[in-house]
Amino acid sequence: MHAKNLEARRDPYSLLTINGGSSSIRFALFDVGVPLRRLLDGKVDRIGLSGTNLTCKDATGQSQSSRSHTIDASDRHSSVGFLLDWLEMQQAFASVKAVGHRVVHGMKHSEPERVTPELLDELHRMMPYDPDHLPLEIELIEAFRQRHPGLPQVACFDTAFHRTMPRVASLLPIPRRYEAAGVRRYGFHGLSYEFLMEELTRLSDPAAATKGRAILAHLGNGASLAAVSDGKSIDTSMGFTPASGLVMSSRSGDLDPGLVSYLARTEQMSAAQFQEMVNHRSGLLGLSETSSDLRDLLARESGDVRAAEAVALFCYQAKKWIGSFAAALGGLDTLVFAGGIGENAALIRERICGGLGFLGIKLDPKRNAKNAPLISADGGLVAVRVIRTDEEIMIARSVLRVLGLTHGTEVPEPGVHVAG
Repeated sequence: MHAKNLEARRDPYSLLTINGGSSSIRFALFDVGVPLRRLLDGKVDRIGLSGTNLTCKDATGQSQSSRSHTIDASDRHSSVGFLLDWLEMQQAFASVKAVGHRVVHGMKHSEPERVTPELLDELHRMMPYDPDHLPLEIELIEAFRQRHPGLPQVACFDTAFHRTMPRVASLLPIPRRYEAAGVRRYGFHGLSYEFLMEELTRLSDPAAATKGRAILAHLGNGASLAAVSDGKSIDTSMGFTPASGLVMSSRSGDLDPGLVSYLARTEQMSAAQFQEMVNHRSGLLGLSETSSDLRDLLARESGDVRAAEAVALFCYQAKKWIGSFAAALGGLDTLVFAGGIGENAALIRERICGGLGFLGIKLDPKRNAKNAPLISADGGLVAVRVIRTDEEIMIARSVLRVLGLTHGTEVPEPGVHVAG
């Protein structure tokens, strides 16, 4: 279906966004109006584990109702099949005219692209670069192509935002022949960072202006930070894979590479076992030995030294990344917290920012406790903001752009669309 055919339609239509992770699939259905409005918002989680579950919210103005479905399947293939079966049973699915996918690894791609057989072949070749995410993302794309071959699909690459990093920030200090094979620092969470920069522009924040300097902290199960100058990424904490950088819920973050050979010698650990350990059994989970959830660890830290040390390391490393990025930027105008932890954990924000007064960072305790949009103290040199990120709406906007549409292409009679 060509973009011009979509534009010629007079009836309302919707866009579906798919955000496949290592063990979950988020999805959202957007009514294409001004502005885009969510009709459905949900997630399939615990893929590959017992108790795979689908949860969904219906948007009905200000009120929302939730539904939960237990899936009788725990593997990737059956979870994808279940999701498509469930979506096709929803009345709103009949209006879907395009699907946008978050694709974690995009290598040299710097813009969203319409899915073609050639792009799919390339994604298959890229699979060794991201074995935790790409297999599920590719299977989702192929499943839609098989069931709905006429439905346009758009791939939105999470690495694209960081394609502006200077060469010195993307190089890895290993033999140069590996660079030709694509081994370099890429960075991730790009869709979230793109959304945060659009929000800073909307807020007329100086960090979004020419020569503006921002540090963006996407802190969730996966966590990273980005240094942005003149609206462009100049550095980020994640590198070749999403397992690098800051300590995360179950990912290790940066490690001494000598650990690979040490564990191979002492425990006969294979490369596959090491990959599984650093992605799924390390980070906060590995340090605490009890939970990968910072909320659990904060509740236990007074009586459990393991929980306390896991929390302390998370905050300490985030503080160090902020300091190093401020140096790379030559100063700082705005610090943004986003992601599940960044948006909701006031105590974590307080501990990360503690001691950063020399950079001009000073929090207002009352604002911080309320998760206010602006949590910095009046008169502070650095604006510290809390912004609820939205990767799904960035995917939807990318679909509209790639297919040559605008939000107002097919707006129904006044009063039908409400602000989301």
